[in-house]
Amino acid sequence: MALQAIAYASEAVPDLGTDGLERMVQRSITHNQLAGVTGLLLFDGRRFLQYIEGPDDGLAVIYSRIVYSRLHTDVIELARGSVSQRRMPYWSMRWIPVEDTQLKEAAFSDWTNLTRRKAGSRTSPNGVERLASLAAPYLV
Repeated sequence: MALQAIAYASEAVPDLGTDGLERMVQRSITHNQLAGVTGLLLFDGRRFLQYIEGPDDGLAVIYSRIVYSRLHTDVIELARGSVSQRRMPYWSMRWIPVEDTQLKEAAFSDWTNLTRRKAGSRTSPNGVERLASLAAPYLV
């Protein structure tokens, strides 16, 4: 089964709050498990950056729910494509609080390739690599 991935950024609605965010994530976990989708959501208090991956049909359903959600605006797709293996297999969904500078660095990273580069590459980390480094402390 071919895996697909999508990364996007968006603006949270002003009145979302922590309780609204938690409810959104809990609903996402349920829907993502049913669709076979895993992923990571970064949140700086104002903006989201999310990476999701899974089978094409499941990912299409989940991404449609995301695009039409009233909990955020200005969805900007950063990347979409096939991946050979899951990069974020740990959670059906997990939100991680980040500083605005961390979210900006991840959002403005190179998203042209959804895979990790070979070890020893001397260029700046790409988007997936930045997400993996932000997720690492939560893998305990």
